[in-house]
Amino acid sequence: MFQPSGLSLQRPAHQRVDGAARLAYRCDAAGVTRLADLYQRAPCRVLFPDVEAGEPAQAVMLTTSGGLTGGDRLALEVEAGEGTRLTVSTQAAEKLYRALPGDEPTRVDIALRVGDGAWAEWLAQETILFDRSKLRRCLLADVAPRGRLLAVESLVFGRTAMGEDFAQGSLHDAWRVRRDARLVWADALRLQGDVAVQRARPFGFGTAHACATLVYVGEDAPALLSPLRERLQGSAAQVAATSFDGVLIVRVLAADAADMRAAVRVAAGVLRSLAAGLPERLPKVWDC
Repeated sequence: MFQPSGLSLQRPAHQRVDGAARLAYRCDAAGVTRLADLYQRAPCRVLFPDVEAGEPAQAVMLTTSGGLTGGDRLALEVEAGEGTRLTVSTQAAEKLYRALPGDEPTRVDIALRVGDGAWAEWLAQETILFDRSKLRRCLLADVAPRGRLLAVESLVFGRTAMGEDFAQGSLHDAWRVRRDARLVWADALRLQGDVAVQRARPFGFGTAHACATLVYVGEDAPALLSPLRERLQGSAAQVAATSFDGVLIVRVLAADAADMRAAVRVAAGVLRSLAAGLPERLPKVWDC
């Protein structure tokens, strides 16, 4: 191949995203929750839909890149100030595409701060892991002594209707929850390499193709455990719940992503109704 003297042929570097969004809410003089600060950097964008009477202020996160892949980075920060009522959701399921050999994992960092007397919800829709994708995600939550937080994250190991499976790749999914500046719960899930084999083990996921974790933080967490368990009986998914130290944790496993999603809707709806007197439903964006 002819190559002009002094020039070298190099493969162009692949473009990677480095998005960020920050939201801060405060109560005004009348006690109404208002947006106090907003920062967003592509591909992160925030929408503010109208909500029905009695619902908290709502923000919907989305990424304009149409999915994420190896080396992409997102950083989301949400602050619910003292006495505020806030729901943050995502516009749709997030897709994690195949990473190229040598790519760093997709990095997603979520930081939630909940002030005294505040009610905050992080109701993310599921993350779909394509084969050979790589994800490193961390959710950090700092909740004041009288603050309350309901958070959910879920994973789908490939779209079964499309014959897909998350068989190779890497996943590191971590939670850190602090209450009154004290670490009350830490959790991490790690899969690496031949993840299909690891998932299939009896002490792994067995036949489950989707999973979810819901966390509720609040003084009333122990009192919510029994009524929540009663409502979750008969679910098509495998669901278990426990509570300790002002934290309530729900785990969901399902062979079908739709069954997992249905269980999440029930669990989250019951918790927001019992704990905050809100309608037993999730934001309308979950139905779009």
